[in-house]
Amino acid sequence: MAETIFEVKNLAFTYPKNGVQALKDVSFRVEKGEVFGLLGPSGAGKSTTQKILTRLLKDYGGLVRYRGKNLREYGDGFYEDIGVGFELPVHFSKLTAVENMDFFKRLYQKNIDYSSLMERVGLGEDKNRLVGEFSKGMKVRLNFVRALLNDPEVLFLDEPTNGLDPANARIIKDLVWEFKERGGTVILSTHLMNDVEELCDRVAFITQGVIREISTPRELKIKHGRREVRVEYHENGRTKDKVFPLDGIGDNPEFLEILKDGSVETIHSGETSLDEIFIKVTGEEISHE
Repeated sequence: MAETIFEVKNLAFTYPKNGVQALKDVSFRVEKGEVFGLLGPSGAGKSTTQKILTRLLKDYGGLVRYRGKNLREYGDGFYEDIGVGFELPVHFSKLTAVENMDFFKRLYQKNIDYSSLMERVGLGEDKNRLVGEFSKGMKVRLNFVRALLNDPEVLFLDEPTNGLDPANARIIKDLVWEFKERGGTVILSTHLMNDVEELCDRVAFITQGVIREISTPRELKIKHGRREVRVEYHENGRTKDKVFPLDGIGDNPEFLEILKDGSVETIHSGETSLDEIFIKVTGEEISHE
């Protein structure tokens, strides 16, 4: 049985200055070696949840256990276990990339050799440039390196590939997979459903401070999908399409005839995209800003 890394029960939080209740009754578990996705529209409570789990916010209601122990009972040694890569990169713009990493690594007792990781994310030739001269994508990649500086056991990521071209996004996703394969645990927040489908073992949809559903991407697609098959095929020089029920399709004479005559162009199941599931579960559109 997998070790439970975080156990969250009836989590609630209200911002004291404006009285906004960001979280109302949130409960979930995160297991060791799991990539757990927190998904929801802007203002749903994702960032607040991550800030509580990283001990940036402490006046919350409910219970959070980290490895079986109340999170409130941990001291600063807790930060040796976690790496944090929030959406807005935090660097010193008047220092070089190397100088930034040298500064941040002194905050921890253990460190990795970040030079090879900087090479891996395509920043090797720019390591001695001022970060203020970096593009947004370069800052995002450097932010990812910083999150791994202390060789953490748990990685908190917020939009880790946002603003990256496909090639660099692929590098970051591969590194997340490698972290997971080494036994690391990831809590991921993103609006990019391709990242969710590729990386997440389970996802929690949160909106208006409440979790609406928790499941695997595959189970969500099966639950919210349509049990049907759409076939596009040629007939009399024209492309046609027809939808067949998935149940009993192996005995459907019309479907079998289309397959036999060699006119099929494409076949699609009634699988629902995660974007559609997001909208259905949360009742809101995905922001792609």
